[in-house]
Amino acid sequence: MLRKGYALAAFAVAVMMPATPGEAQRVQESSAASAAYRAVVQGALVQKRALAPNAASAESQWFPQDDADSLYRAGRGELRARNYARAVRLFRSLRSRYANSSYVSQSMYWEAFALNRIGDEDSLRRGLQVLQEQKERFPDQISSDAKYLSVRIRGSLARQGDLAAVQALAIQAEAAQVAVNADRVAALAGAGQAQVARQRRQSQGDDDDLKLQALSALMQMDAEVAMPILRRVLENRSEENTGMRRRAIFLVAQKRGVDRENILIDVVRNDPDSEVRSSAVFHLSQVRTPEAVAALDSILQSSNDRELQERALFALSQHRSERAGEILRNYAQRRDASIGLRAVAIQWLGQRRDNASFLRDLYQQLSEPDLKEKVLFALSQTRAEENAGFLLSIATDESESIEVRKRALFWLGQMRVESVELYALYARMTDMEMKEQLIFVYSQRRNEDAAIEKLIEIVRTESDARLQSRAIFWLGQTRDPRAIALLEEIINR
Repeated sequence: MLRKGYALAAFAVAVMMPATPGEAQRVQESSAASAAYRAVVQGALVQKRALAPNAASAESQWFPQDDADSLYRAGRGELRARNYARAVRLFRSLRSRYANSSYVSQSMYWEAFALNRIGDEDSLRRGLQVLQEQKERFPDQISSDAKYLSVRIRGSLARQGDLAAVQALAIQAEAAQVAVNADRVAALAGAGQAQVARQRRQSQGDDDDLKLQALSALMQMDAEVAMPILRRVLENRSEENTGMRRRAIFLVAQKRGVDRENILIDVVRNDPDSEVRSSAVFHLSQVRTPEAVAALDSILQSSNDRELQERALFALSQHRSERAGEILRNYAQRRDASIGLRAVAIQWLGQRRDNASFLRDLYQQLSEPDLKEKVLFALSQTRAEENAGFLLSIATDESESIEVRKRALFWLGQMRVESVELYALYARMTDMEMKEQLIFVYSQRRNEDAAIEKLIEIVRTESDARLQSRAIFWLGQTRDPRAIALLEEIINR
């Protein structure tokens, strides 16, 4: 029986390197081809929406047939675990190994996101460089998320005293065109902004840029004076002033306090432009008041704007109040709401451990495969034994579809919780697809002794040559002495 694996074993011993794209693809072929992979959670995102929750842009699509799919998902997993340095390495590795992958542009966004979360000056500057590279290489794929992230990074640099970042931030935001006289600009410059003025581009001579720099400087030095000016800009709801309002909302959001809250809520409820309202909704995620929660709830109840509703769901997820959680749970159960929006609500519910019991109960009420898979993913985000047990029960439930069962196995394997039952499951499975999925799950846990031992056991005892070969292949990626010894033993027979 072992003779069938000689050639693959020899290959594994010879290279002991990450799977080649073609072989890795074939290993996952039967599972990755499913609609389950395409319906899997839009990954912040997992945490993407902490900056700009536009699911249709930075999230883009999943490409389960892409050779880089597993590596991309691993990077997203590290983001969810807040292992930002490790995520950076994975996304860089993706572009190095799979230069033509469909995930290249997305990996740039998420690398910059992780660098922003690391937060030191070098990381922030590297984040801007990656976003600039993304813009140059993929001009048609640049989303509002990347623009928000660029603004946030520059804001962090500005707070660390980088005057060039202050200028660039002002230029990017184009906060407002308001009448600020030259004397006021000069006074601000004399108070500490002179270097910013000197760094202006030589071509930056028109009046709008001057006003822009003045208002940005004013916000840095005298926000109490700037806020009424910004309020007036936002209250001018003429079509001609739309561009100014879109830019002014960012500067408003930088000021904490009642003024900011009142302005944002007024914009959400009354501004005629959807982009302005969306920006205000995003920034309301940082306003921790009952009035802000009520405003977000009203959007879910009355708006027909999909993007606005998605942003409202994100903003509610950032509020830790019981009322915000209740709104999200109710929305996840609404049968009159779109499946896509309910999936977003489920995704954000999964970010909090105290929603686990609700999600397990919700699963039993669902008939839509997309929503069921979203719940499975959400439960996998917390390392709780109850959730691991639930996923295991779904994986062994023959009344569930084979695709749902495979997805349950996949997310169980990603949880990194000790699971004796997971390793005992192989002997109980009779379905070839489920066995192949289990081998892949074990391969993703190859830093665990139990996973290595299980793969070795499968090589020694499995009668099916295809399954045996898959186990040999993954052992060849481990560099584990036990795996090397087994492969040499096979070769020498």
